[in-house]
Amino acid sequence: MKSIRVSPPTDIWLTEEILKLKKEKNAVILAHYYQTPEIQEIGDYVGDSLGLAQQAAMTDADMIVFAGVHFMAETAKILNPTKKVVLPDLAASCSLAEGCLPADFAQFLKSYPEHKVISYVNCSAEIKAMSDVICTSANAEKIVNSFSLDQPLIFAPDKNLGDYVNKKTGRNMLLWDGACMVHEAFSIDKILALIKGHPEAKFIAHPESEKNILKVASYVGSTTGMINFVMQDRAEKYIVATEAGILHEMQKMAPKKILIPAPSEEDNHCACAECFYMKMNSLEKLYLCMKNETPEITIPEDIRLKALVPLQKMLDISK
Repeated sequence: MKSIRVSPPTDIWLTEEILKLKKEKNAVILAHYYQTPEIQEIGDYVGDSLGLAQQAAMTDADMIVFAGVHFMAETAKILNPTKKVVLPDLAASCSLAEGCLPADFAQFLKSYPEHKVISYVNCSAEIKAMSDVICTSANAEKIVNSFSLDQPLIFAPDKNLGDYVNKKTGRNMLLWDGACMVHEAFSIDKILALIKGHPEAKFIAHPESEKNILKVASYVGSTTGMINFVMQDRAEKYIVATEAGILHEMQKMAPKKILIPAPSEEDNHCACAECFYMKMNSLEKLYLCMKNETPEITIPEDIRLKALVPLQKMLDISK
């Protein structure tokens, strides 16, 4: 019997079907800057963690399709308990979230009962539920400064962002020993060589990067902050140290600028830093999750209610 070869669906067909499903199901697609260009292009809103959380809190859609990673979809569900929230690939996690497990964190907190807890949004719903307030890289400094100087603080799970904010605010927060595998992969030697080879370029970095990377940066900021800096700054060339997916939106917003991805230690196909988890999503997975309305994000109600308090506090402070 002769076998029949079935061709995979094309991006054009998938895009058309996704747009149909979006209309049929009153769905909204929220996409992070680190997603692939084709997913960013089909998103109703593309942004950083703060912007995505704010959009999730405001949406009137019946279904939220989160083109990002698991903790982002969880955040949307915490804010929208009655809406269906789906994620193209349930395995799309985050090294920061994976490195801060609820049982370990709960044990850690027992030793510091006088401390208030600030948790970076890159964590699970269970960690958020143990926190006093959530922050993102865009508002971390503002969130920290909302506490009195004599209030002892714990910052989790990103030690690099926490160390950066400690320096910016003059605090001495106790830091959980976690890090982003993408931002820790940057090679300082390769970056310095790149800066030397492009003396006219400005080097910009995300604060999840290690301190030796941040020391040589002309600008340090969130993904949205980095995009805005490149748009408004007068230089013509930039070396960009964050996940390479940002380059798509950055180039759209600043089409005349020359963008060079900062190199990682590993020699990979793009000579840049890519998040394995972010790149697990695809147009086909996006289509299937909208069609089948699965994988769906669910959170126990007691955890959701506890996590909602610090998350809402962050949104209120960030207004």
